[in-house]
Amino acid sequence: QVQLVESGGGLVQAGDSLRLSCAASGRTFSSYAMGWFRQAPGKEREFVAAISRSGGNTYYADSVAGRFTISRDNAKNTVYLQMNSLQRPDTAVYYCAAAGNLNPNVVVTTLLSEYDYWGQGTQVTVSS
Repeated sequence: QVQLVESGGGLVQAGDSLRLSCAASGRTFSSYAMGWFRQAPGKEREFVAAISRSGGNTYYADSVAGRFTISRDNAKNTVYLQMNSLQRPDTAVYYCAAAGNLNPNVVVTTLLSEYDYWGQGTQVTVSS
């Protein structure tokens, strides 16, 4: 199992950038594919970005592709989400998640149900 703690959220202006961090505890961080999800008030939790165990594969939701970058540093047990050109629709609570039991040959997943562990979330608010 793994414990996840997000940080780096805050209030920014439209067009600005922000970097979120997710610190993981445990000895087997590199065995987990990682993902970022977000949830705005009154809306369902939606996929944002995912990264494979080694960091060699990434995948993004269409809404953030080209603006957001997911990365990980396995030596530091940390996954990051660099968010550029933020706009008001990006306002949400952002969660990191870990997937430790993916099906064979699956390196990244967009499916919420395939993530086993979740952080507490960090608020990102974009003002206009």
